[in-house]
Amino acid sequence: MGSGLTAIIFILAAVIVTLYKGVRIVPQGQQWIVERLGKYRTTLGAGLNIVIPYLDKIAYKLSNKDQLFSIPSQDVITKDNAVVSVNAICFVKVADPQKAAYGVENYQIATVSLGMTSLRATIGKMELDESLSSRDVIKAELLSVMSDQMTDWGLILRSIEIQDIAPSQSMQTAMEQQAAAERERKAIETRAAGNKQAAILEAEGIKQSTILKAEAEQEAALRQAAAAISLAEGTQKANQLLSASINENGGQAALNFQLATRYVDALAAISTSDNAKVIAMPAELAQSVGGLLNAGVVLGATGGIKQQ
Repeated sequence: MGSGLTAIIFILAAVIVTLYKGVRIVPQGQQWIVERLGKYRTTLGAGLNIVIPYLDKIAYKLSNKDQLFSIPSQDVITKDNAVVSVNAICFVKVADPQKAAYGVENYQIATVSLGMTSLRATIGKMELDESLSSRDVIKAELLSVMSDQMTDWGLILRSIEIQDIAPSQSMQTAMEQQAAAERERKAIETRAAGNKQAAILEAEGIKQSTILKAEAEQEAALRQAAAAISLAEGTQKANQLLSASINENGGQAALNFQLATRYVDALAAISTSDNAKVIAMPAELAQSVGGLLNAGVVLGATGGIKQQ
C-alpha cells in the first residue's frame, strides 16, 4: 500500500513537471528560440506556447525592443595626423531572432566592436576641422557601413549618434592659439579696411573741395573779366564821347576844365584825410589851376560850358 502510494505521487510529480516543461509563457517584447535535440526548431512569440517536454528546450531569450548600445570612447587619428577622442551610442533592434542567435556569437559585443572599428575608419578619412564640424556626415557614413554588416546578423541599426568628439589637450591649446591669431588677423583687416575707407573719403573730400574752389575761382575770374570788359567798353565809349567833344568848338577848353575840377576834388579829399597833417604843393600849382578855371569861365561866357 505504501509503495503504491509512493508510485502514484511519483507519477503525479512527473506529470506536473512534464506539463510545466511543455508550457511556456513568453513575456511581451521577447522572442524565445526553441531547439529540439540541439537543432533550431522554432521561435516563440509573446503569450502561451506549447513545446514537447524533454525534447524541446529554450536556447535563447531575445528582446525585440530597441536596444541601446554604448560605443566607448577611443582615440582616433585623423587624416592630418591629429588625435581626437570620440564616443557614440547606437540603437539596435532584433529583426530576425534566428540570425541574431546563430549568425554571430554575441550580437551585443559584435555591434559595439563593429561601431568602434567603423568609427575609426570613418574619422581616419577626414581632417581634424572636418571631423569636428561634420557629425551628420560621420553619422550617415556609419549607418551605411554598419547596416550592411548587421543585416547578416538579423539586426536593424535604427540610429547612431556621436556623443562627444574632442581633440587632445595639446591640440586644443594649438587650436585656441590659432583661433586667437585668426581673430587678431580679422581685427587688423577690419581696422585696415576702415582706415582705407577713411582715406578714400578724405581724398574724395579734398578732391571735391579743390573742384569747388577751382570752379569758384573760375567764376570769379569770369566775373572780373566781364567787369573789366564792361569797364573797358565804358571807358572806350567815354573816350569816344570825349574825343567827339574835343573835336567840336571849345572842346579842348572843356577838357582842361574837367581836369582842373578833378584835381581840385583830389586835393580836397587829401586835405580831409585823418592821416594828412602837412601837404606840400608846387608853386606852379595855383597858376595852373587858375589858368584852367579861367579857361572854363571863358568857355562859359562864350557858351562852351557853364560854370557850376
